[in-house]
Amino acid sequence: MKKKTLRILAAVAVALAIPYVAFDLERTTLTETIRKDLPGRFVKLSDGVTHYSWQGPEKDPVVVLVHGFTTPLFVWDNTAPALAAAGLRVLRYDLYGRGLSDRPVVDYTEDLFHRQLTELLAALNVNGAVRLVGFSMGAAVAAIVAARAPGRVDKLVLIAPAGFPVNLPVTGRLVRLPVLGPYLMTALGDGSLIRGVRKALYDPRNAPTFTEKFKIQLTYKGYKRAIVSTLNHFDIHNQQAAYEAAGRHPRPVLVIWGKQDTVIPFGHSRLVKRAMPRAQLLALEAAGHVCHYESPAAVNPALVGFLKP
Repeated sequence: MKKKTLRILAAVAVALAIPYVAFDLERTTLTETIRKDLPGRFVKLSDGVTHYSWQGPEKDPVVVLVHGFTTPLFVWDNTAPALAAAGLRVLRYDLYGRGLSDRPVVDYTEDLFHRQLTELLAALNVNGAVRLVGFSMGAAVAAIVAARAPGRVDKLVLIAPAGFPVNLPVTGRLVRLPVLGPYLMTALGDGSLIRGVRKALYDPRNAPTFTEKFKIQLTYKGYKRAIVSTLNHFDIHNQQAAYEAAGRHPRPVLVIWGKQDTVIPFGHSRLVKRAMPRAQLLALEAAGHVCHYESPAAVNPALVGFLKP
């Protein structure tokens, strides 16, 4: 009986290990040697190395672009060049755990992302007030920074902002479970994340290029661990207090939202306006969650007009 039990346990272990090994794309550790051949620039901050890039003339004000929960700085590929061409100095960077930035083994909290941006600006000698543009979870990060350091942000743009309650899909709830969650994310998370990215796009013709860019970060170890930790330690569905605090400041605020957003419902724009009554709202009829990427002809002129001195 003992031998039979051991054989069953061994078979179960193998069955569990197969997807864990076969479907996990994370194969490479980001190191200084690896980064020598990667695009962009890198700076060591207190929690790890941050990947960033500059575009535009070297003058103030600086516009900082903060990406969202899963997709790194390439999500600004159709935005940053237009802002730079309009004469704005543009800084974009990868949040910890994403893109080509480090995946530190820490809790991915509001404090971590606030500290990363604050330290990045200091390391790059950006000392004056900046203009923050945040997308999805990045909008919540931008609101937190604006709330905690009002004098550092003189204009704020929120694109499809996260921070209010939404219904998590079943997979999102499962990966938050102890032990089982990290296993499921490692074994099956790549496919689930890629499907989520495709769902965020309004026009399916954009999916092939977008997903190929997205997949690059999946090959570096620690990405999915960072996603799970963010789900567990960053209260992405309850940042109303940060928006309200940021909204009490007299700085100009622009909210941009696609009415066909299937990730964060456009109806949440009422909640954002309630928290930030002075905010302007640009609603896009035929646009989804990643509206700035898919509809640059509509979004970029509004951004340039709002962000220019």
